Amino acid sequence: MTTIRHHPTDDMLVALAAGTLPAGPAAVLASHVEDCAVCAERVAEFEALGGALLEEMPDAGLAPEALARTLAAIDSPLASSVAATPPHARRVGHLSRPELPAGARWPRALDGCSATPWRWIGPGMRWSRLRLPQDPDANVFLLRIGAGKFLPPHTHSELELTQVLWGSFHDGRAMFGPGDFDAADGTIHHQPVVQPGSECICLAAVDGRVVFDSFLARTLGSLVGM
Repeated sequence: MTTIRHHPTDDMLVALAAGTLPAGPAAVLASHVEDCAVCAERVAEFEALGGALLEEMPDAGLAPEALARTLAAIDSPLASSVAATPPHARRVGHLSRPELPAGARWPRALDGCSATPWRWIGPGMRWSRLRLPQDPDANVFLLRIGAGKFLPPHTHSELELTQVLWGSFHDGRAMFGPGDFDAADGTIHHQPVVQPGSECICLAAVDGRVVFDSFLARTLGSLVGM
């Protein structure tokens, strides 16, 4: 049984429950929550609390035309077409995704997302750009790094959220394995090193830029949006 040691903060889980996160960070957090019983329980608690607060709020009056607009929308051809489409087909469709190792799986949180083929960025390192239908411009990608390989030392101009999907790495602060979550900002300077025995695949969402120490690494990072 996988032991998850690193989790999002309660502030992040509250934002996820409230639906206030941008699409990229929300996809990474949701990927963690679906495999983490502890965080799933916290999100359910926050959602229940939010529902209770809504029930205590005074009723708000509707505009006189609200009912007529709602009925017209229900009767529209577009609404009828969407309702007739099976939910799975609407969510998944025909997607292009890179192959994962045997035993690995795509998070359900990425249903409806497409991704580019694996692209080379260095010896033993590949990446894939994800496209989120709710925000195609979100900076979300997969990193696939071979056993014993490592990213160059770096920090962050803003915030990077990472969810480990396969394998493990140590970045000088702690070991991160399958299911673990990490949030790194400008206060963190680290160098993730993939542990022996297996490659490592991570899902990441980046606000701002990853600030690599070396000029060459910064140049390669800029080419992939890191």
